[in-house]
Amino acid sequence: MLYLKEHKKVALHVACGDITNAKIDGDQLIVRSSDGFLVDVLESGRKEIESAIRWQGLDLKFEVVKYESSEQKINKDIKKIENFFGNKVVFED
Repeated sequence: MLYLKEHKKVALHVACGDITNAKIDGDQLIVRSSDGFLVDVLESGRKEIESAIRWQGLDLKFEVVKYESSEQKINKDIKKIENFFGNKVVFED
């Protein structure tokens, strides 16, 4: 992240601070996120991120994986039900 800050890649620097799910698997640094905006920022800054990884002396490929969170899946199911029944679905506790 220091590399990105020093090279004035502010958006990438901030986006990397939002990464909460990352692992090294073989020769890959894999970041997983359900946040579409974060995924887009990381994908668009792939070259800069890979440069930052090499700057650290690591020879890793960078991969971003987007997945649906449980909340996103639930909201998608609610929308399907609303579309099917034609009205707003409200769940009460």
